[in-house]
Amino acid sequence: MCGIFCAISFDEPFKQLDYIRFIGSTNSVAYRGPDSSDYKKYVTLNNLNSNDEFNVFFGHRRLSIIDLSKDGNQPMQSGNLHIIFNGEIFNYLELKAELKSLGIQFNTNSDTEVILKVYENFGSKGFSKLNGMWAFIILDLKNKVIIASRDRFSIKPLYWYKDNNKIYFSSEIKQIIPFLSKKELNLRAMSRFLHQGIIDMDTETFYNNIFSLPSKSNLLINLKTEEIKSEVYWEYSQTNILSTDVYEQFKELFTNSIKIRLRSDVEVGALLSGGLDSSAISVISKKLIGESFKTYTVVSENKKYSEERFVDLLVKEKNLRNEKLFISNDDISENFQNVIHHQDEPFLNFIVVAHYTILQKIKNETDITVVLNGQGGDEVLAGYLRFYFFYLKNLLDEKKYFYILKEILGSLFNRTILMQWSNAGAKRYIPYLSKNEKQFILVKEERENTSNFKNLVDAQIANIDKYSVPTINKYEDRNSMAHSLEVRLPFLDHRLVEFLLNIENDMKIKNGWNKYILRKSITDLPNQIRWRKDKKGFVLPEKDWIKKDFKQDIFSCFNNSRLEQFGIIRGDYFLEKYNSFLNGNNSIHNIEISRVYIAEKWIRHFFS
Repeated sequence: MCGIFCAISFDEPFKQLDYIRFIGSTNSVAYRGPDSSDYKKYVTLNNLNSNDEFNVFFGHRRLSIIDLSKDGNQPMQSGNLHIIFNGEIFNYLELKAELKSLGIQFNTNSDTEVILKVYENFGSKGFSKLNGMWAFIILDLKNKVIIASRDRFSIKPLYWYKDNNKIYFSSEIKQIIPFLSKKELNLRAMSRFLHQGIIDMDTETFYNNIFSLPSKSNLLINLKTEEIKSEVYWEYSQTNILSTDVYEQFKELFTNSIKIRLRSDVEVGALLSGGLDSSAISVISKKLIGESFKTYTVVSENKKYSEERFVDLLVKEKNLRNEKLFISNDDISENFQNVIHHQDEPFLNFIVVAHYTILQKIKNETDITVVLNGQGGDEVLAGYLRFYFFYLKNLLDEKKYFYILKEILGSLFNRTILMQWSNAGAKRYIPYLSKNEKQFILVKEERENTSNFKNLVDAQIANIDKYSVPTINKYEDRNSMAHSLEVRLPFLDHRLVEFLLNIENDMKIKNGWNKYILRKSITDLPNQIRWRKDKKGFVLPEKDWIKKDFKQDIFSCFNNSRLEQFGIIRGDYFLEKYNSFLNGNNSIHNIEISRVYIAEKWIRHFFS
């Protein structure tokens, strides 16, 4: 896992002062790669007058995970090809064997070199062969082109900015900000965030003219013609699942996804919350690694939200090595401003701050560098309540009225998925429920239709590609990299995702049970976890924090609101809403308060 920075000029050459500035931007995210760094300048123009002039810069900060030797340092060269790479290619051993069978030779044990050889032999469309998480930039000196690529599920970030004849790429937005001709807030993005909680907006960011490279795509830059074009290297396929034992097929895919994500030259552990997803990952990982495999559980000082009993049950029954890490309200207060800085853009709630604190504890109290996490499981397995309604819609469209009745009665009888309803969680999908937020919004309302999907699969793809997965991956990346940790996500293996999108809906949801195929397939889990009726997720006392810990700061901020100065909200209306919340108005959810407060703190930090 690493941090990268790239600068390109089409005509006017960069000079030594630029070189120093580019090194500074690379090193501004040194926490992403504390193990080594290097910087290279390249010449592809014919009009340079001195050795100090150049038109392409590559900067790299390395977190050593695979091939710990200096051979794995970057920028890496293979012939006329140069690369800076953030991420991991988990199937690099298989790809290496395939390329060796074609007579290709390798000089390192790094997965980075495998990317170069794939490009050299198959071109940019060959990136569809990669199984992993990545953002990389390749300079092809022979053809005078630059190729920027991002993984299928937005796990690793890649931002870019074009200013006349110059282009900049980076792992984090803060690396680009010094090169903006003018720093401007994207008001449309802020409006969608405040109204619907939408953070990922395809290519847009919260800054005008700074863009995010879309998932599963490449950006191709011709250094001779200055042409810039994008291409999609991978798309979802529609495949009939022919196996008679779909459950066994799922288990094999899931196990293999975990297996290749355990490949590392440093120790790998797993986050264990006590939920279905993390429990499944932990049990399978122990089978693959053995008794030495470690799991880590975060415990809040507020026992109301604790899931320790499920963790203790699994640890005892499966003889897992587990370490509990404790977080307090003071930890959250102390880390809030740090998270604002590292996230670069506003985030939805204080769960992100708690997540940052968890990874901070792992960094400071363990010897782990790589952790497995269950992020993405809810999206690919149809775990959220909203997916249940799209499933019922499918049944209604097919006129399967008996099955609709069976599903609803099953959920009510088992007290499963319908028990997860909350108005706060539904606001993104049912717009009229958010009408009470509009009173303090001044800018033109920007709203997306987030509920107009034809069926369950369309809803899943939208959440994987746009709404849910990119959001959680964004805060996962920033929080983990802030502590020089790598987080791997077994549920976001493209083979597994495609498989789950192509199975029958009643294998995802059945009799009110969501994630049905996971529950049926992973029989090693205790039944108390395997067939849990509730879904707590990562629940924290955010309501108490907003009412007590941050109360004074909220009043201070909104008596002189920066959001108001930008013409986005009315501070007096927001404080009126907040006072109503403090007085026990249950129609106002703490998420609504948190969202605006976080936006206010963010804009104060980055637009002071």
